[in-house]
Amino acid sequence: MFKIEAIIRPHRFDAVRDALEELDVVGMTASDCRGTGRQGATTHTFRGSQYSHGLEPRLKLEVVVPESQLADAVDAIQQNATTGEVGDGKIFVVQLHDAVRIRTNERGETALP
Repeated sequence: MFKIEAIIRPHRFDAVRDALEELDVVGMTASDCRGTGRQGATTHTFRGSQYSHGLEPRLKLEVVVPESQLADAVDAIQQNATTGEVGDGKIFVVQLHDAVRIRTNERGETALP
């Protein structure tokens, strides 16, 4: 089992979610977050004054998939989250030791769907 954590632009979430649903990836967590990377701070002008944000709004998406779905899920996120510009985000893949469904005490991949 693998956990995929993707930091993406919020407006790309619907496309990413739809692509994962087409792959039968069920169960995901999405959290609003703020961050910065290579793009640095963005400068805006409001009523003639410039100001900059240190952190840009992003969305953190977390899904857990079996190894058989890993490559397809990562590809789907990458293809649907990209705009081709700096600041599109990152995808992190972490191997999981176990998962437990609290209600039934199922373990491993049977706890995923």
